[in-house]
Amino acid sequence: MNSWYSSLNQREQLSLLLLAAAVGMYLAYVLVWSPLASSRDELIVRNQSVASSLLRVDAMVSEVLLLRESGAGNSSKRNLTALINQSTSRMNLQVSRLQPNSRGELQVRLENASFDDVLAWLYEMEYSQGLLVREVSLTSSGSAGRVNASIRLAQGG
Repeated sequence: MNSWYSSLNQREQLSLLLLAAAVGMYLAYVLVWSPLASSRDELIVRNQSVASSLLRVDAMVSEVLLLRESGAGNSSKRNLTALINQSTSRMNLQVSRLQPNSRGELQVRLENASFDDVLAWLYEMEYSQGLLVREVSLTSSGSAGRVNASIRLAQGG
């Protein structure tokens, strides 16, 4: 290979080196730079989506805290199980487990539910029904915008 390169005149050697440099830069662009740039763009879009979700959740948390402080909501005692069943049915949420505890609270398990529907339901439970959301645990169900939720609710007031 070296003897073949040496047999070329200086102009051909320079052309060959420039061609090799151009091919090397093209390969670096295709194999390194382009995938990094597309990954960065995808992460930017994901980050913006998560930031907007966080803003919505923060707004809801602020409103819930205001409502708790003002004592808004219905404080009369009622059947939590019936209320949960009616509201989840109305909002097309599938309850996989509904378990009362000794303190009068209910543990509700929703699987593969729309994140927005779960938040709307929680908002209704706190704002319209006057229930207290004691604990919420959300995990991704594997599909975009779908979650598994474990929620502990109690009577307000």
